[in-house]
Amino acid sequence: MSWSDNNNNPWGSQGGGNGRGQGPDMDNVIRDLQNKFKGFMPGSFFGKLGPVVIIVALVLIWLATGFYRVLPDEQGVVLQFGKYIKTTQPGLNYHIPYPVERVLTPKVTKVNRVEIGYRQSPDNRTTQIRDVPEESLMLTGDENIVDIDFSVFWIINDAGKFLFNVQVPELTIKSAAETSMREVIGQSKIQSIFTEGRTEIEDKTRVLIQSILDDYETGVTITQVQTQKADPPGEVIDSFRDVQAARADLERQRNEAEAYANDIIPRARGEAEQILQSAEGYKQKVIADSEGKAARFLSIQSEYAKAPVVTKQRIFYETMESVFGDMDKIIIDNDSGQGVLPYLPLPEISKKASN
Repeated sequence: MSWSDNNNNPWGSQGGGNGRGQGPDMDNVIRDLQNKFKGFMPGSFFGKLGPVVIIVALVLIWLATGFYRVLPDEQGVVLQFGKYIKTTQPGLNYHIPYPVERVLTPKVTKVNRVEIGYRQSPDNRTTQIRDVPEESLMLTGDENIVDIDFSVFWIINDAGKFLFNVQVPELTIKSAAETSMREVIGQSKIQSIFTEGRTEIEDKTRVLIQSILDDYETGVTITQVQTQKADPPGEVIDSFRDVQAARADLERQRNEAEAYANDIIPRARGEAEQILQSAEGYKQKVIADSEGKAARFLSIQSEYAKAPVVTKQRIFYETMESVFGDMDKIIIDNDSGQGVLPYLPLPEISKKASN
């Protein structure tokens, strides 16, 4: 029984027009369902919902292209119709797919380098360095000229600012670095540039470059300023070396003189101190001796007042003893010297007795 034979009635009917039949024809029901299902299938270009399903699938695929991944050393810069709108961090992110939005992922941990005063031209065997005097010749604070080459190392800290706030970031960094170095060199003396002041110059230059770039909002961080060389101009370098040699000789002789002074002055001071101490000791000795003699004189005077005769006699004996004490002759009183042989060698006997 066909579809048309039943007047589009899937259940069919027989006999009288009362609409009652004997039940549905299962073959017709299955066939009818198959035909309707084919109309819903996406593969059927003639089905009623086929184009809609295809469009929905394409839209889903298009939306799925909005997922993107930012690597750990990158930042995602989202552009909406070419205009910067936001920056995304490493990881899985999503944006409205192209052409509405697109994403740039610049490397932000890569250390970049700008050369000022020289250019490196590496080849297969060696590295050639070309001098750029219009960048390297600078005026110092003491009105000398120095030929200085240096490198600036930098990284990106904000990819959005780096890409869109400055038209040529590398040129901006180079100009800021050259300007900063000229300012710092203009405040320094040539001798410090060649010797111990180089590290301080590098630090000051780095801080000044960073300040300029922050004002421009370049999204760049200066990590290091490294001086490659700092010499006088090539035309006067020989004369400058002669001056440096003379200064080295002057410094050496000054050091030798200071060493001699450091040796002789302490010794002279020591000797002077010794003389002063000896004089002070002699002074104390003379004062003490004088005070002792004065005290002795006063004592004798006191005793003399008590017994003048006895005191005179004792003074006489003490004086004679001090005068004749070291003589080899013996004086004998006539009254007490009776019986003494005049030829007796009394001095020799006295010496032997004392020995």
